[in-house]
Amino acid sequence: MALDEDKKRSVQEFFADDPEKADKEFFGRVANPDRRGFLKRTGLATMAAMVGTSIPFHRNMPIGFVPAAMAQENVLFGKEGLTLLNDRPVNAETPPELLDDAITPTSRHFIRNNGIPPEDVDPSTWTLTIDGFVDNPMELTIADLREQFEVVTMALTLECGGNGRGFFNPPAKGNQWTYGAVACSEWTGVRLKDVLEKAGVQSNVVYTAHYGADGHLSGDPDKLPISRGVPIEKAMTDNILIAFEMNGEALHPMNGAPLRLVVPGWPASTAQKWLTRIELRDQVHDGPKMTGTSYRVPAYPVAPGQDVPDEDFVIIERMPVKSLVTFPANGADTGMGTQVRGHAWSGDRSIDKVEISTDFGSTWRDAELDAPVNDGAWQNWRADVTFPQAGYYEVWARATDSAGVMQPFAIDWNPKGYLNNTMHRVGVRAS
Repeated sequence: MALDEDKKRSVQEFFADDPEKADKEFFGRVANPDRRGFLKRTGLATMAAMVGTSIPFHRNMPIGFVPAAMAQENVLFGKEGLTLLNDRPVNAETPPELLDDAITPTSRHFIRNNGIPPEDVDPSTWTLTIDGFVDNPMELTIADLREQFEVVTMALTLECGGNGRGFFNPPAKGNQWTYGAVACSEWTGVRLKDVLEKAGVQSNVVYTAHYGADGHLSGDPDKLPISRGVPIEKAMTDNILIAFEMNGEALHPMNGAPLRLVVPGWPASTAQKWLTRIELRDQVHDGPKMTGTSYRVPAYPVAPGQDVPDEDFVIIERMPVKSLVTFPANGADTGMGTQVRGHAWSGDRSIDKVEISTDFGSTWRDAELDAPVNDGAWQNWRADVTFPQAGYYEVWARATDSAGVMQPFAIDWNPKGYLNNTMHRVGVRAS
């Protein structure tokens, strides 16, 4: 069976058909010559990350072994309440009601992987290379980053470009994200801008190229699962971090430990995890997931299901204006009144207002809206509502950003299912 078809199956199905192939392609594990256990370090870190701790007796594992925790689809160790969308690679989103915190806890931050997490993630030996068209190529340890540059902590919003894909009709291929591929955690690190300035950005640079240590799903060491970048003008803004901490602690293994980029306001695919290299290029980067239709949308509106030539796709840059209702939960019984609250964000812009409706959009009123805690953070909002009589109601929310762009009721379809920023609706029962 072709690898593309393999990737659609669960861990259990994949291992049942060809356990030795599955070991190599899913975990990167290679058996010892005696076919007991696995060669030292090969694949162990990936499995350990998935079960959340080391595996002392790994030498006793048979070929094709799937840990019981994973057999129960508990591949989200250290995460709380996430919905698993794919286990190869691991992708999981957070239900909206679990995103109610102003700052997203690490346990509730979504996971978006493209390949196999690296095995050796020791922060003491990790290095980051800065090269390409720079005056002073550098190789920096995490200790060097801490010592040579200002360390800052910022709340920054990350959102997958495919968030909301599950609501397109006809369906678009890919993980069927609903609302929860977004988060705003506190990240600690150094500004990418400061590091690039020290390296010396040459005048011909137009784009960055980001590289990570994760492996391709095929197991081919010469292939990269993803390598994206941003225009140099974006890279030199003040709120893109090379991060080594998340909410005051080391990064979670599935969120890029020990080093990653955090690029707020643009598709989270630009925020390379397990970061090992940043190259400055004199052309738009052409790494994996930068060409063809990856993270691109048609340059013009298209009809649902319409075929679009590859050359008519353009790279997604800033994410669109969006809001999310995080309380009450969809289907909740609220009594005759409740506080409604949530978050709103809009790429590189701020939010000017959030409005809510409880009468199916006939009337709207402003919610109380907080300023962002820093540039790149989502904005928290809230409103008290009362219902005139018992029954079923929907709470609708829409945001308007600093450029006057309002979140729509519906958006144009696109073949890849990107940038769905339709209004969030929550159904409640008043009693």
